[in-house]
Amino acid sequence: MIFGQVLKFYVEGFRSMRLGRVLWGIILLKLFIMFAVLKAFFFPSYLKGGEQEKGDTVLTELTTRVVEK
Repeated sequence: MIFGQVLKFYVEGFRSMRLGRVLWGIILLKLFIMFAVLKAFFFPSYLKGGEQEKGDTVLTELTTRVVEK
């Protein structure tokens, strides 16, 4: 019952917003750019291939980082 009242409160609040809708749109666009576009270009996937190759990559990274320290 209280959950329904809280949900109704927020739905009515978002319906009456004008500037808030634009600001939320900008926030969502920025989040999309940060997570989708930047991830694709700046954070390559090192774990490509089959399960054996992924395991070998993780093992190599863990052992070399321990040895380097």
